Amino acid sequence: MYQKRARPIRPWIIMCVVLVSFVWLLYALGNILTPFIVAAVMAYILNPLVEKLRNHGMKRGLASMLVMVSALVLLLALVLVIVPMLIGQFNNMLERLPQIVHFIQYKILPWLNNMVGDRMTINTHTVLVWLQSQTGELSKTLKQFAPTLMRQSSNVVMGLSNLLLLPFLLYYFLLDWQRWSHGIRALIPRRFIDTYIRVAGNMDKVLGEFLRGQLMVMLIMGLIYGLGLMLVGLDSGFAIGMIAGILVFVPYLGAFTGLLLATVAALLQFGSWYGLLLVWGVFAVGQFLESFIITPKIVGDRIGLSPFWVIFSLMAFGQLMGFVGMLVGLPLAAVTLVLLREGADAYFNSRFYKHK
Repeated sequence: MYQKRARPIRPWIIMCVVLVSFVWLLYALGNILTPFIVAAVMAYILNPLVEKLRNHGMKRGLASMLVMVSALVLLLALVLVIVPMLIGQFNNMLERLPQIVHFIQYKILPWLNNMVGDRMTINTHTVLVWLQSQTGELSKTLKQFAPTLMRQSSNVVMGLSNLLLLPFLLYYFLLDWQRWSHGIRALIPRRFIDTYIRVAGNMDKVLGEFLRGQLMVMLIMGLIYGLGLMLVGLDSGFAIGMIAGILVFVPYLGAFTGLLLATVAALLQFGSWYGLLLVWGVFAVGQFLESFIITPKIVGDRIGLSPFWVIFSLMAFGQLMGFVGMLVGLPLAAVTLVLLREGADAYFNSRFYKHK
């Protein structure tokens, strides 16, 4: 009687060994791979722009250079705008600590006492002494940071080399992205090519729509928060708003961090309920727009990366692989989600599941 020949198991063992080896290399070479991973993620996000320019007749090398320079100039401009504003806000906070304590003592605590029915007070002198001691320790730590950093010359050299490598790596990733994708596809055995195209297409859809959509959401929310805080007259409001927008990719972290920074800044600058309510109103409007209009329209729910999945992936991969894990956490989460869907479909369509 004819018996169906069993499928060889050796290719699957080899694939598992290659996959485990790849994950181990990511863990072992984390510090070295950081600029490569950053460049690869940026190239994946920017590659559609290169393709559009190439479709309009521009050579790929020139298109890659143009997109790379534009992206890095935009990032540098954001850093040059945001960092000085934050430094100025921090110095302003150190100078106005007594005003914060005074506002809490004579504005917030009386309001809380009327609401709760209790008598709460704070010792202004004790609080000021403690705050000044803490800020003094922080300033002392910051002053000691530079000599410590200089003593760790190897880390400084590695950080500078990674920073200098990034433009070159990003350019070559953009230049060779299409050739590499075709090369990987050519290595896939022909009997698996249909499955590979389907799975890779689903991965690209989930990962591409999430990363590019989330990047657009971050930019829009940064402008909404930043311009809104500027309109209410908050100093360094644009910098705080952009930070809140950048952190939007972690659910609720952007709004919470921005609200905290803006509240402290409002206490320093306005020292009244009116200023606080204006700042809180900006974040209330921004959170409403993000939750019900911007994110559903741009990212949508069809991708399937829920807030729980995003937070868990960032924490899990960050714990396992450090900073590199934080960089690849969302891409790996999207890939894992697609693989889980494929596995679930294969299980529910299998004879093992359907056989009674």
